[in-house]
Amino acid sequence: MAERNIVVIGCSVGGVEALQKLVAGLPENFPAAILVVLHLSPQTHSVLPEILNRAGQLPAKHPQNHEPIRRGHIYVAPPDHHLIIEDGRMVLSRGPKENRHRPSVDPLFRSAAKAYGRQVIGIVMTGSLDDGTVGLQAVKKAGGVAIVQDLEDAFCSDMPRSAMDHVNVDHVVSVSQMPALLTELVPQHVASGNGAGRKDQISKEIKYAEADMAAIEDNGRPGNPSQFACPECGGVLWEIDDEGMLRYRCRVGHAYTAQSLGAEQSEAVEGALWAAIRALEESASLARQLGEKADKSKNHRVARRFEGIALDKKEQAAILRNVIVEVNKEVAADQP
Repeated sequence: MAERNIVVIGCSVGGVEALQKLVAGLPENFPAAILVVLHLSPQTHSVLPEILNRAGQLPAKHPQNHEPIRRGHIYVAPPDHHLIIEDGRMVLSRGPKENRHRPSVDPLFRSAAKAYGRQVIGIVMTGSLDDGTVGLQAVKKAGGVAIVQDLEDAFCSDMPRSAMDHVNVDHVVSVSQMPALLTELVPQHVASGNGAGRKDQISKEIKYAEADMAAIEDNGRPGNPSQFACPECGGVLWEIDDEGMLRYRCRVGHAYTAQSLGAEQSEAVEGALWAAIRALEESASLARQLGEKADKSKNHRVARRFEGIALDKKEQAAILRNVIVEVNKEVAADQP
């Protein structure tokens, strides 16, 4: 028998405030380890451990690679590194991004489910899109407990809403209720081992996150070839239907849910439109300069032709700008 002594938490937008409130309510002798993934920019310097140290009684830090997991400690994934559990230790990896992020929530949850099974408590809190849903599925399949922040309590409800839509969660509570719930759940004794199922697939996806070359070079494929290319590297995306949760993974390991892939494709389209606008405006500027030069040379016919070209390019650029503005208005109107 073992206790539920591994708590994994995933969050994004609004996560700092939620985590502060959560750790503030935990006792000094909390008998479990807490591992946290908060979406961060790769270039940022994270001060989240210092913030959590001030907020509560448990020590918080960025772990070192292969550092042993200790109960009563909070471990925060450092920027630009996946946080993975393996053999009672934490592995930091700069493996392929998952759901557009590194660190990503799913690799942590997936590895915790495989390593600790029923001992795991998975929590999905405030955040955009749907990172954490597939990982929480793995926790639940392994016999762990699935907790989701109440939608009304979340600063951004996308992540908890997705988890509730695709996972048979055990508890939906506000952040203020989580400390008491965790204090109740952690001492519970459960059978050791896990019932994760599809362990080979889970193991391979963990290896992808670790940038394991043997997994990347394996000729086996995780699903069926799709019609889509990976936005990150351009490779073929393989489609995986994970109990109604459609997701994609490429040969080198970049992974997306359908929602995160759509968001990445939208950004790529907008980037292409801005590049086209820039090219048109540069072309207009060049035509204007050539027209001015022709005008100075008394070649007025040529000058008028270049002036016309410049006006056409500016009009085309304005049309594309309006397209971007209108699309962004529609996206904003669709937000819950």
